[in-house]
Amino acid sequence: MTIDEEIAKLDENIRRLKIEYEAYFNGGMPRPPHETAFRVENAIKKYGDGSKLSYGQRFKFNQLVQRYAVNNDLWRKRLKDKEEGRGRFRAQRREEEAVVAAGGPVRVVCADPDNEKDKVERLFKAVVEAKRQVGERVDNIDPAAFARLVSEKTRQIRKSLGCAKVQFSVAVEDGKFKFKAVKID
Repeated sequence: MTIDEEIAKLDENIRRLKIEYEAYFNGGMPRPPHETAFRVENAIKKYGDGSKLSYGQRFKFNQLVQRYAVNNDLWRKRLKDKEEGRGRFRAQRREEEAVVAAGGPVRVVCADPDNEKDKVERLFKAVVEAKRQVGERVDNIDPAAFARLVSEKTRQIRKSLGCAKVQFSVAVEDGKFKFKAVKID
């Protein structure tokens, strides 16, 4: 691949990254687009010194790097707001906290967690909020590992108990975090 083609690919990846972040912030994707960001950052590092580039290529490359830097700063701020439940993400966070804080368990029924990402995401948020409420650490919970756990538990319960669906519940009872999985017919 020539340098011009790689610069065009970088431009396309930055555009794609912008679209993927918008989809993530609007709830269309379960997690941030780390893979695309990794590809963009690798391309920027590859040509960062500018020694392999002609004047025109360097000009185009610097424009792309600048556009990425501006957008990356914006995405970082929005990601922080989402994680902390501020700004436009506040209402969504309050709604999740209210369910768990009310003492009522959050219940999610899954048949195939690999294809029901929204349910797994809702369950994950309930687990994080319940753990926060009882004072447990939440910074060490990996969303991907949690999704694998839910998927494995669902398969295991469906196979051993011969049911079609599994109900997961998250609650705070007597100041303790409870996470349960039971069969449902």
